[in-house]
Amino acid sequence: MGKTRRVLSVGLGAVALAAAMTVPAQALAHGQGHGAVTWQVKNTGTDARFRGLAAVSRSTAWVAGTRGTVLRTSDGGRTWRNVSPAGAGDLEFRDIEAFDGRRAVVLAIGEGEASRVYRTEDGGTTWSESFRNTDPKAFYDCLTFFDPRHGLAMSDPVDGKYRILSTADGGRSWNVLPNRGMPAAETGEAGFAASGQCLVASGPRDVWLATGGGATGRVLHSSDRGLTWTAAESTIPAGDPARGVFGLAFRDRTHGLAVGGDYRADQPSPRAAAVSGDGGRTWRPSSAPVAAYRSGVAWLPHTRSAALAVGPTGTDLTRDGGRSWRTVDTGSYDTVDCTDDGACWAAGERGRVARLGPSASAAFSAPVAPPAD
Repeated sequence: MGKTRRVLSVGLGAVALAAAMTVPAQALAHGQGHGAVTWQVKNTGTDARFRGLAAVSRSTAWVAGTRGTVLRTSDGGRTWRNVSPAGAGDLEFRDIEAFDGRRAVVLAIGEGEASRVYRTEDGGTTWSESFRNTDPKAFYDCLTFFDPRHGLAMSDPVDGKYRILSTADGGRSWNVLPNRGMPAAETGEAGFAASGQCLVASGPRDVWLATGGGATGRVLHSSDRGLTWTAAESTIPAGDPARGVFGLAFRDRTHGLAVGGDYRADQPSPRAAAVSGDGGRTWRPSSAPVAAYRSGVAWLPHTRSAALAVGPTGTDLTRDGGRSWRTVDTGSYDTVDCTDDGACWAAGERGRVARLGPSASAAFSAPVAPPAD
């Protein structure tokens, strides 16, 4: 499990592209008059790699990454405040969840005590360590919240099953859930700490877990906040520690997207996108999948059919609920997140954070046909 994570960290760092995202993408098919899709790159003043992203609004976002770095903006990315936890410089932050501009929970990954959770209630001025893993067999990858109180974090399999942490007080305290309701992991199977999207929630009780490395890329689903789970095979190829499902997004408890592939630059990533219309019980391949390996995916606000997927070689857009994707930019990003007020943010290597321009947000709000279930 930990070996998979170490391979991922080294491999992705070696193959990620450094191209700045300054060229507008193709115009949306239904967006005439709204302009082009454009990522507006923000100057963060750091070269940390940000795989953790929590978009709160058009003005407020948090990012978390290498060397224990956490940044926050409250002015749309014009300025960033370094709010990194004291003494965390040796940690690798891979996921962050924020409820507003003051409250956030961040996850550090790694074997044994390197896996930790920190929480802030004052915008990052101070942090409290609320969990430190003491099991050398555990390796935590992602966390998610159903609401400001209830959340989960997941570890790679321990003694043959994924381990789930639970909080009911906003991340102040955590408890390991019993694993009786967790199906057995496949040989070599694990999660990917690549975008903070290997564990995602929708609504008050539903949560999904993405896997790779085993014989098949699977998606596990729980409808009771992590107590019991069912497993379904995705159509995204696995069978290797570098391949599988890397990111999930559910716009409700029924409609889901999965992206992934093979993160190695010299390996192709066919069939790297899949769609579910039944809450993750079954998955079907996209007829025109993403162009290459993608680690992050997010439904666009105020639509039922549009979503973005990002990875080291570009950004892809779907307008039909994930059935078909097309590349709209070639900049490098690891994760993407959108907000209720119409903003989409992306983050990745070398301190790069971006937000979609206003014209793109307007185009995404254009009426489109609902996706077929």
